[in-house]
Amino acid sequence: SAKLQIFAAIGFFEFWREAACEKHYMSGGKIGEMPPFFGGHPSLYDPLKLNTKLTAEEKERKLVVEVNNGRLAMLGIMGFLAESKLEGSVPFLSRFIKHYDGDYMVPLAKTIIPNASALAFPAITFSLF
Repeated sequence: SAKLQIFAAIGFFEFWREAACEKHYMSGGKIGEMPPFFGGHPSLYDPLKLNTKLTAEEKERKLVVEVNNGRLAMLGIMGFLAESKLEGSVPFLSRFIKHYDGDYMVPLAKTIIPNASALAFPAITFSLF
């Protein structure tokens, strides 16, 4: 049920973005633009209106900082996963993280979306997970 909720939320945001923006990002629209919701609800990008007075250069710098923070977070998560599967791979974490014998991709094994390759070629099925 959690997968379905996540799928529904992302689907709603995609639908709302497509319906409320003037131009699609593939047709010259702004990438990542999220229009505000009904009734004066705040924008998802800047709900407190903190970035309205920034110059274009400051906004660009903040975008680069945000992308780099996301990359660093992904590296950190991969470090935790690596240490839990192979003890000593990240020496600092070895005393904090216990070994995990399971498979991290098991939550993704069952999906609400059918495998397209299994539908098109039932004799030759494969899965990425």
